[in-house]
Amino acid sequence: MVRSTKDQIQQFRGVSRRALIVGMGQIGVLGIIGWRMRSLQIENADQYRLLAEENRINIQLIPPSRGLIFDRNGVVLAENEQNYRLVMTREETGDPVETIVRLANAIELDPDDIARALSEMEQKAPFIPVTLKERLSWDEVAFININAPALPGVRSEVGLSRLYPLGADLAHVVGYVGPVSDYDLGRTNDPDPLLRIPRYQIGKTGVENKLDRSLRGVAGTRQVEVNANGRIIRELGQVDSMAGPDVQLTIDTPLQSYAQARLAGESASAVVMDIETGELRCVASAPTFDPNQFVRGISVQNWTELNEDPYRPLAAKAFQGTYPPGSTYKMIVALAALEAGVVAPEETVYCPGFVDVGETRFHCWKRGGHGNMNLHESLKQSCDSYYYEISQRVGIDAISQMAARFGIGVRPDLPLSAVAEGLNPTRTWKRSVRDETWRVGDTVNASIGQGYVLASPLQLAIMTARLASGKDITPRLVKSLLWTEPPPEAERLPINENALRRCRAAMADVVNHNRGTAYRSRVLSAGYDLAGKTGTSQVRRITTEERALGIIRNEDLPWERRDHALFVGFAPIENPKYSIAVVVEHGGSGSGAAAPIARDIMLHALYGGRPPLEAYPDSQRPQILEQQKRVRGRTMTEGRHRDRT
Repeated sequence: MVRSTKDQIQQFRGVSRRALIVGMGQIGVLGIIGWRMRSLQIENADQYRLLAEENRINIQLIPPSRGLIFDRNGVVLAENEQNYRLVMTREETGDPVETIVRLANAIELDPDDIARALSEMEQKAPFIPVTLKERLSWDEVAFININAPALPGVRSEVGLSRLYPLGADLAHVVGYVGPVSDYDLGRTNDPDPLLRIPRYQIGKTGVENKLDRSLRGVAGTRQVEVNANGRIIRELGQVDSMAGPDVQLTIDTPLQSYAQARLAGESASAVVMDIETGELRCVASAPTFDPNQFVRGISVQNWTELNEDPYRPLAAKAFQGTYPPGSTYKMIVALAALEAGVVAPEETVYCPGFVDVGETRFHCWKRGGHGNMNLHESLKQSCDSYYYEISQRVGIDAISQMAARFGIGVRPDLPLSAVAEGLNPTRTWKRSVRDETWRVGDTVNASIGQGYVLASPLQLAIMTARLASGKDITPRLVKSLLWTEPPPEAERLPINENALRRCRAAMADVVNHNRGTAYRSRVLSAGYDLAGKTGTSQVRRITTEERALGIIRNEDLPWERRDHALFVGFAPIENPKYSIAVVVEHGGSGSGAAAPIARDIMLHALYGGRPPLEAYPDSQRPQILEQQKRVRGRTMTEGRHRDRT
């Protein structure tokens, strides 16, 4: 009995020690938990409260309305239209494929759009809606709304999309917008969060691209409360977006539309520039394309047609294309020679039809030659031999310096895509680029705007404006953006005014003298007379054998081997208002292809509309009347098409 009691006491003592150890452990654990709770709830409460709020509240962007683009007269060139979209939420739909099959019975769906939408659904959270189709018709919107109970997860939404009411007329100038691509994100450091919005549209070409940052505006924000899965519970607040500012261009839409219609059927371009202000009234390239196709998603077939067209409708020839300026460059050489004092205005150079330079013979366009030519006659009749001779006297250095003063080889600072710099060749350029020494033959070639010299139609219009005014005219395309920009004050060019007058007088005779190369393109209306210079630039080499047998006529050659046709001019002669440059790719001759187009566009600019038949020579009036009907019919047809669009 006594032993039993002792055993019980010893057992009790063992249990008490174990309980004490366990209890102490529990107290220690509770102490640690208490200390951690104090740390979380008291010492670091602010930090964790902030993290909790960030997890609970999301900020969503509200896209702003894109700024509108107008012409000089307030005509809308780019606007925003309501765009009804078909969107689908995978979480609510159940089986997206089955739902799409049911939708396809009533709504036409593009297979490419279906594939893209299904791919987006796989990549995004199931509660994020995905666009299945854009630009729903009203009947399609009504069908979706009426059948909403039978189409869970499917609904229509309304947003804004870009629209170009004038269609193709200003496609190269205004450009177009499109969804942000990975390529766009990869080549920009723009931190604007708008670029991260799925299918957000940015400017891709033209003014839309160059002024994109201004046009897109400032995003608004919406604060929403979300649960742990990111699903919206309620809206907490909103800051409205700010629409992008409107832009007004210097373009005159009626003149631009007329120029596009007049250039129809050609691979050509035309630029009209206000000589006083530098404002670009017309920047036309033909053929052109409908920019709305790119906004809505161009089909593979249409894209292929545009890319395979030999006339290159996607190319903005007026400011991206560069061409040998041909004889339109001769005024530059004449001014350089007069300024250097290596030729007197009345001094004559004999033209037998060619000039030998070393072992190379350079031919004049007139096989039998022009005889004795002074500066005035050489421009009027476009004698090549005269410029072969005086260019050797003055040298390429003085010629290139004069060309630079008139904008050749200088990239115009304009909000347009890929504006060409052209090429004003020098000795240094040839040595650094081609690792070759400049030769006398290079100077002779350059004297008639061939060889290495390249200029865009825009640069030729700038050159002509400076010739006509004697001022350093700078081109302008934007008339106002946030504020009206006054035209810059142009300074006078450091060139002798008498030399400029002689060139202008010769250009007047080019068009208005019966021996001038553009006499058929003269204007009879008093006060609307035109001065100019024709140009023809070769795109192929004429061999000695071909010259011996007879040079093949342009019309007998394949289109791509014919000469380019050029014309530059200004009007009126006494008080110049506009300069113009026209280039017709493979047009054959400046006098036959480019000059008539330039005259018609210039008259349209001066008259502010269709000129009277009395402005044209009697013999041409029946032809002009038919042409005016065709052009007018074309512009009216395109206008009706734009209205339907």
